[in-house]
Amino acid sequence: MLRAGKVGLRARDEADIAVLHAELYEDIATYTIADARPWRPIPADSSASPYAIGEPRDDPPRFSVVELAGGELAGAALLWAIDSHNRSAHLGLSLRPSFRGRGLGTDVVLALCEYGFAVRGLHRLQVDTLASNAAMISAAVRAGFAQEGTLRGADWVNGEFVDEVILGLLASDWTRLSGAQ
Repeated sequence: MLRAGKVGLRARDEADIAVLHAELYEDIATYTIADARPWRPIPADSSASPYAIGEPRDDPPRFSVVELAGGELAGAALLWAIDSHNRSAHLGLSLRPSFRGRGLGTDVVLALCEYGFAVRGLHRLQVDTLASNAAMISAAVRAGFAQEGTLRGADWVNGEFVDEVILGLLASDWTRLSGAQ
């Protein structure tokens, strides 16, 4: 398990799927913030569920987020669009409603940075999020990410085009900021 602050990232368990699917996927408002693809009805027990456990593979590594104090499932996190040539990836996370507002997002970002930079040897991590997603932007900035730009009207969400913010962090900056070797 990867640990950072109050959270741990671990492999997904079968018991996680129904909870994550119900609280993160079936909540369409949450889903549209977390994923650029349009929501469509998918049963929790379908292999098409974004939380289904598939065969292990390199891209994307999907984690369950646990709050370390009680070991309770807090959400999901992943690295996606891993580019082995340019040694870069994007990161994403979604916390269950009862775990939001506790400062866990920054710890999840830090754990994903540890995985991306120390474990995978990546050079760059990127966050792509809606400009209205203040929680994700704040978590990324607290973890050391720099806002690199805004893509105006880039995402179709709930019947309108909205802006997307891009944040980035290089391994050299992460090493300096975290004191990692």
